[in-house]
Amino acid sequence: MKRRLPLRSIAGAIAFGWLFASLFAADAQGQRRNAAQPAPVGPKVEKIDEKRFAELLKPNGKPLLINFWATWCEPCRQEFPDLVKIDAEYKGKIDFITISLDFEEEIATTVPKFLAEMKAEMPTFLLVTADETAAIQMVSKDWAGALPFTVIYAPDGTMSYFHQGIVKHDVLQAELDKLIKPTPAK
Repeated sequence: MKRRLPLRSIAGAIAFGWLFASLFAADAQGQRRNAAQPAPVGPKVEKIDEKRFAELLKPNGKPLLINFWATWCEPCRQEFPDLVKIDAEYKGKIDFITISLDFEEEIATTVPKFLAEMKAEMPTFLLVTADETAAIQMVSKDWAGALPFTVIYAPDGTMSYFHQGIVKHDVLQAELDKLIKPTPAK
């Protein structure tokens, strides 16, 4: 005599089979989707808040150059090639960071893509804060918040230069050279 499985057991086995099949299919689709997604474009951009921003402003024994910019700011885009040159010329002699004020959702798209196009290698951060005025005041009481904005701090942390608007390459060189100690000749 054939033994019959209770209807509940059959229904349970079918439900378990469908569950297993749907999980397997979802995982396979996820793998396909991940494989089809392009790799992140350009350098990594770190999101920072006011606390992390304050840490970045602390002196580290070298002149500190900070440029505030955004991809939607045409003057910022115009000056960026000169900033890349400054980074190459003063690598190891200064600390140089850029702070993007783009929208948070652009941290993995527009901002790194622009940096890659510019061949920028300096560390870049995206500042996300509820109180932009407080962040601006941390940098300079004279900064109205317009972009681009460039500031140079001496090795002791005192502000030695700031400029709102497109900064000129030769001006940056002159300001940085004032702060860099010449290496003694051997």
